[in-house]
Amino acid sequence: MERQLTAEQDQAEGASPSMEQFLAEGYDYHYPRRGDIRQGTVLSIEPHQIVVDIGAKRDAIVPEYDLGKLGQEEVAKIKVGDEVSVYVLRPEDRDGNIVVSLNLARIHQDWSRAEELLESGEVFEGQVIGYNKGGVVVPFGKIRGFVPASHLVDMPSRLAREERMAKLAEFVGRTIPLKVIEVDRNRRRLIFSERAARRQWRERQKEQLMKELCEGEVRHGVVSGLCDFGAFVDLGGADGLVHISELSWERAKHPREVLKVGDEVDVYILRLNHERKRIALSIKRLQPDPWTLVDEKYKVGQLVKGTITKVVDFGAFA
Repeated sequence: MERQLTAEQDQAEGASPSMEQFLAEGYDYHYPRRGDIRQGTVLSIEPHQIVVDIGAKRDAIVPEYDLGKLGQEEVAKIKVGDEVSVYVLRPEDRDGNIVVSLNLARIHQDWSRAEELLESGEVFEGQVIGYNKGGVVVPFGKIRGFVPASHLVDMPSRLAREERMAKLAEFVGRTIPLKVIEVDRNRRRLIFSERAARRQWRERQKEQLMKELCEGEVRHGVVSGLCDFGAFVDLGGADGLVHISELSWERAKHPREVLKVGDEVDVYILRLNHERKRIALSIKRLQPDPWTLVDEKYKVGQLVKGTITKVVDFGAFA
């Protein structure tokens, strides 16, 4: 009678679920696949492996060879309880373990970050660690990027091979602003440009400077370039132009007669063109106008010595 009652109770209440049913129904497990990026928690750090809980039926193992690729310094930073990203190498090895990689997960993250920088156009800084005949090498996390020589600001375009290699060697150790201009994961191709980064930086600096400048004010700057029609002056991230007619009250055939690159000068803000983002400067406006002193220096009928500077059909200038 007791056995019959027990059987009836079992039928009414239903049999207890098996452990497999409990695990399947009680936890939403997603079986890992090769190439998956999983988030996990470090459970233990052992001499030859790290154990990570990635939310699967079994814990994942980071093998010794992967820790070697990661480097001792990086491994030493990992602590039990840390949240980490891992790349699934093998969903199940011969012993039934899930084998994952910390190193490949970080490489994946670096490629993703490079793609984000390509899309956003954000400028970052990188340190040159090597070079070859084509340009210089800059690390980007666990991957390496390349800056072609044509995209380096201080790299002359026409040099003999030995001079070119010597010049590229000078970049090693430098930290330079860079912009991502090409990302190709499949070809493992990551290309940076210093020229594009500096151009973008200067454009933003110029926009900001244009908002701050006012016509008629005086600014201090450095001569950054000379050309036939005038001199460019760096006002702190943006260049303004001093036309040759605004260099001096005295006539000059070329700006180099008055200035040289690197000279520090005070300049007068002559005009601002916000639409074309141009800054017109003057140096002579900060100097006394010689015509205002004519009445003091010369009198009608006075004899003075002079130098003929130009002869024309109707007379001569002195």
